[in-house]
Amino acid sequence: MKTLTVPVSVSILDTRISLLTLDEAARFVENLITSGGTHYVCICNVHTIMTGVEDKQFREITNSATLALPDGMPLVWSARLLGFDQPERVYGPDLFLTLCEKSVDNGYSHFLYGGGTGVPQRLAENLSHRFPGIRIVGCYYPPFRPLTQSEDDRVVKAINESGADILWVGLGAPKQEYWMASHMKRISVPVMVGVGAAFDFHSGTVKQAPLWMQKHGLEWLFRLSQDPKRLWKRYCYYNPLFIYHVTKQIVSQRVLK
Repeated sequence: MKTLTVPVSVSILDTRISLLTLDEAARFVENLITSGGTHYVCICNVHTIMTGVEDKQFREITNSATLALPDGMPLVWSARLLGFDQPERVYGPDLFLTLCEKSVDNGYSHFLYGGGTGVPQRLAENLSHRFPGIRIVGCYYPPFRPLTQSEDDRVVKAINESGADILWVGLGAPKQEYWMASHMKRISVPVMVGVGAAFDFHSGTVKQAPLWMQKHGLEWLFRLSQDPKRLWKRYCYYNPLFIYHVTKQIVSQRVLK
């Protein structure tokens, strides 16, 4: 089993965030494939951090991940204000594409789990056009209801028998994090990565925010405008609450210094 150097991390509201760039995170995931065992990677934003504040079990799941990466710009800004030099966000959809591109040369294979009806199949088709030679060894979109034990057993068997190197889980937070943690001992794939909306974006199901909005931390506003009924609480409630709690943490840390 390969020994991996644990990356520097910062605690943001008691959630440990790994401080890596996009390229560093991609290389780390590649190393996990050959390191032995099964690992899972969480892609964190304000919503996941605040879910961890309210739900101790979820926070423990995130903190038990091999990597918990700063997907949102507010996490990057928070890390900087807490005294850490974090140059950029590790945007889940970009990490997804980066590893798909790298896998064409190194031969790593992918299993796509999540999304709505037909989404992973459309995603696989798009990836095959974008990255000729990519190995997609399986797709599965679960129903919105919980799987029965026999259904789950069949899916786990299919994933394990596929020989995938990376299992991409697109169920959305916090469902995908709970799924990865609960399946750790049953899945033999080296790495599971929870990428949420990446399935919808790269399958063409949901429109992505313009790049300038992503860079300036305004992606939430774009997504809210696209689906206000579903996302209003995530952004209108959790965003101000995050600012409040992080400000308290920063002030407290500076007072202690």
